[in-house]
Order: sequence, then structure tokens, then C-alpha cells
Amino acid sequence: MGRITNIALALAAWAGLGGAAAADEEAGFQAFLQQLRQQAAARGVSAQAIAAGFDGLTLSRRAIELDRAQPGGPINAPPPNFEPYRRSHVDAARIGRGRAIYQATRARLAAIERETGVPEGMMVAIWGHESNYGTYTGNFDLPSALASLAYEGRRRALFTDEFIAALKMIDRGVPRARLKGSWAGATGNPQFLPSVYLRLARDADGDGRADIWTSEADTLASIANYFADAGWRRGVPWGFAVGVPAGIDRAALANRTVAPRCPKVFERHSRWLTMREWRALGLAPVDRAWPADDVLATLIEPDGPGKTGYLTTGNYRVILDYNCSNFYALSVGLLADAVEK
Repeated sequence: MGRITNIALALAAWAGLGGAAAADEEAGFQAFLQQLRQQAAARGVSAQAIAAGFDGLTLSRRAIELDRAQPGGPINAPPPNFEPYRRSHVDAARIGRGRAIYQATRARLAAIERETGVPEGMMVAIWGHESNYGTYTGNFDLPSALASLAYEGRRRALFTDEFIAALKMIDRGVPRARLKGSWAGATGNPQFLPSVYLRLARDADGDGRADIWTSEADTLASIANYFADAGWRRGVPWGFAVGVPAGIDRAALANRTVAPRCPKVFERHSRWLTMREWRALGLAPVDRAWPADDVLATLIEPDGPGKTGYLTTGNYRVILDYNCSNFYALSVGLLADAVEK
């Protein structure tokens, strides 16, 4: 309770800044913007993009509040169950909308899958998870939010880079008014950060612009390009639900390595075994046939022993590259499967 109370008090104090304090804060932010302006010019942003991007910037206290309020949770607290999350993220409405998009765009999806190897349903599922198929992509002004988070200082290098990337989007032809998104800088149907947009957004409809805001073709191709760049292996499933024998020796299956990125996410997985080895241990797919014997997978039991487990392949790690959360990756995979049924 102490940590939560401290956060609440800090946010209340921040929100309750008096007029003089708020004016001082804004003055400090405007001085910081002069540094950002110099950095942007040094990194090759045009004078026109700088003028457009800096025009009217003010401190976004709301973005800073939301960043400071990100949940951490007690270090040793047990993780919550996956099932409530699955029900709310792989729900009938999201499946139904995804299937409608899938059926209406089969030709385009199939062409992208042939090119990248990324399954049609996976592209649709990411779109559904990130912005509910474009129904909500965020309404924060990206330059203001990113500059404010850089000014706040806890992750200054990250948000400075993303702010300058947003300016470079203007140089790429993205209208300044299009730079809207989440408080943390994600934008468009697939919720790309500006640096990701610059690197991986694609023009798939041939109009000369990578439009991840209003173009369905560009959205789907950009998502697939992200997955291909992250190492998606053609013809390998992301994973699947399995029944796990009650007497399985989980201690013998424990993962002994520590992941350099998102260690708490990966520590919930077993060590890698082939499908042949998992089958020999008595696991059984819930609703599909076994993949090839030599495909490697880890076991995760998000709701504990006795509940549904999942064997996850290297392609599951690609979903985690998009968002490093087991609940997110599992629900994206399950939505992708449901969309294609």
C-alpha cells in the first residue's frame, strides 16, 4: 500500500500545481525545447519539419502523469490468471470484426503472406489488439507528448529519439496533423512508435505514402513487415493449447537461463524441447494436429497446473517482440487462430 499511496500523492501534487509553479514548469519545458531543436537539426531534420513539429508545443502533464503511473506491482506478487484477460481480449465482438476484415481482404492478405510468410490471421489480430481495428488510435499530440516525456527525464534518451523520429516522419511526407496517438508515442492502426514507422512502415497500395492511419493495405503490410523483420519463420505456428499430464515433472522442465530482455516474461516458460519430446511426455494438442517433430517449443501454463497449457514456438517470441507480455502474445495468437476459422 505504501508504494501505491506514494504514487497517488505524487500525482495529486503534480495535478495540483499552482499557477506560478505551472508557469515555471512550462518555462523550463520551453527552454528544453531549444535543446531538442538543436539536436533535431544536428540529426538532419529539415528546417521545415522543425518549424512544423515545434509549432505550438506545450508541456503535456497528462502524458507525464500516465507514464509515472505505470504499474509495477510488488516484486514477488504472483501473476494474475490469464483467463479473464483472454475473455476480454479474444471476445466475440473482436473475433467477429476480425473475421469480417479477414473475409473481405483475403486476396490482399494472401499476397502479403506469400511475400512475408506471416499468416493472414496474425496481421488481422495485431490490428485488432492494437487499435480495435482502427476504432481507437489515440488522441495525444505526439510531438507534445514525446517532448514532454523527454523533458521529464526518466527515459530522456528514448523519448528524445522518438521525438526526433516523429519530426522525420514529417520530412517523409506525413502531415503534422496526422501525428496523433498514445501518450507514449504509438500511432496509427498498428500503434507503431515513430522510429518503427520510419524503419518498417510500408506503402502497399502504391500511392507513394506509408499510411498506417487510413490505408488498410498499408496497415496490414506494415504489420507483416514488422513480423518478418523480427524473424517470423514461414510455416511454423506461433503455438497452440495443450493438455498437460498431472504427473509431469515440472522441475525437470524448468528453464535455467535468464533472458536479457523481459526476464519475468520468459521465466514463466519451460526449457526448449522438440514436439517429439513433448509428445513423449504425454502432452496432447487441444484442437489441432502436432506440427513437425523437430519444431522446438516451450511450455507455459499461465493459469497454473491443471489448467490449459500452451506450447509456444520461436514465432511466439516474435509476437513478444511487438509487446513483451505473455498475456498479450497468447491472446494475439488465439485471436489470429479464431479469425481464420
